[in-house]
Amino acid sequence: METYARELIPRLAEIEGLELTCLVNREAASAGGGPWGEVCPTEVVPVNARNRIEWIRGEQWFVPRIASRIGAKIIHSLASTAPLHGPQVRVTTIHDLNYLLVPEAHFGLRAQGMKLLVPAAARRSQRIIVDASSTRDDICQRIGIAQSKIDVVPLAAEVPPSAAATTEAEVRERLQIGLREVALSPGAKRPHKNLAAVLEALALMPSGSRPLLVVPGYSTPYEQELRETAAALGVSEDLRFVGYLGSNEMESLYRLSSLVVVPSKYEGFGLPLLEAMVRGVPVVTSDRSSLPEVAGGAALLIDPDSPGEIADAMTQILSDPAVAERLRSDGLKRAAEFSWEKTAELTAASYERALGSLA
Repeated sequence: METYARELIPRLAEIEGLELTCLVNREAASAGGGPWGEVCPTEVVPVNARNRIEWIRGEQWFVPRIASRIGAKIIHSLASTAPLHGPQVRVTTIHDLNYLLVPEAHFGLRAQGMKLLVPAAARRSQRIIVDASSTRDDICQRIGIAQSKIDVVPLAAEVPPSAAATTEAEVRERLQIGLREVALSPGAKRPHKNLAAVLEALALMPSGSRPLLVVPGYSTPYEQELRETAAALGVSEDLRFVGYLGSNEMESLYRLSSLVVVPSKYEGFGLPLLEAMVRGVPVVTSDRSSLPEVAGGAALLIDPDSPGEIADAMTQILSDPAVAERLRSDGLKRAAEFSWEKTAELTAASYERALGSLA
């Protein structure tokens, strides 16, 4: 969702006739480094966004009042929930129904809040934006929203023009991955991301032909369970958790990876697919939810409940140069069909529909 905000906002700011003001929380405003305040005016919502109750108070109490003060006609909420009161037209981006379809993706108060706030936001909004048609269908079926109220606005991925990769040798040394072929699995370490099935797939492959599974990102309580699973399967030496990586190191990691594996059981879009494809990295991904829609035939699809299928797909890429090259080429073509400019144009069109619904 942070990527969505950072990429969408500057493109919206370039659209003629659209006056944009960003409402950001106190922490984001003080941290800087985002497009808010650089390409459009900023209003600070005076709450501690790290506290879930404060976040809700900011969204429900302060946001509509700030919007009224500055004369905004539309409030576009980017993160699946929205203010439920106030005179403004509402557009809400609902990225997924994780809280409902894979409830283990959220914990504690956040999970309870999503169960209440996402359906309420969907019903209160004049328009709903989703990243993929599969999410639109989920919202229609699970929340009872009319399809005519939902706009499908895909995300995008691109390699930043100024991206400077750390040298491959430096990254291999720092992450202690030697000269082995790398299977990269970006994304949060949560049960629905299905990394345990990739570990089982590694165990099915001959030890001499296994890639090293590299998993970047912040630690979660589930990480320890994955470590225990790897140990029980005898693949601990084939797994590397590397923590959060900066953009330069991630660029290098993509460049040295032989494949990216995204075996999730549910995704609202699956941005890591495009992030791999736009860099020419072959992709193995699940045949569920939005992932086939995003892949568009440019990835090897697997049943996420079948470690054997995952192992076979990885083996195809690692052992057959023709398969790897086809996926690289098809992936680049598929990624080129998406752009953040198109995302912004479709978003602005959704604003027009939202205003028109009141006419």
